[in-house]
Amino acid sequence: MRNFLLFIFFTFSALVGLGQTFQATEPLGTAGANPAVLNYAEQMPAFVGGEVALHQYLATQTKYPPEALRRGLSGQVVVQFVVDEQGRVLDPIVVKTTAAEFNDEARRLAWLMPRWTPGREHGQPVRVRCTLPISFTFRR
Repeated sequence: MRNFLLFIFFTFSALVGLGQTFQATEPLGTAGANPAVLNYAEQMPAFVGGEVALHQYLATQTKYPPEALRRGLSGQVVVQFVVDEQGRVLDPIVVKTTAAEFNDEARRLAWLMPRWTPGREHGQPVRVRCTLPISFTFRR
């Protein structure tokens, strides 16, 4: 049993490069299928025009949910999505929210975003998971 565990350890060590992090280029068992989605890339995806343009997009495109407006609610929704190799936003999901009334609007804002500058790994465009907090502030 000890020899088997040593074999597994040395095999795994060889795969990871003795301490370097291992990051698959394709999900295991899906060669040729959907490309892997990275959580971090050498060059992360960016909203075209930068942070100022992203804030401007959110400010001009947000439609305050009527129920939240009626109840005077403010809150924040954290949306996670994938930016693909062409800069398209895919699969937005709500990962954290302070008020459910804002969830649909946050997903809508993510779906309608213009294309981003895609992330890059080793000079090649890759799919990268991004997280974006969207704040909703009620003002009288």
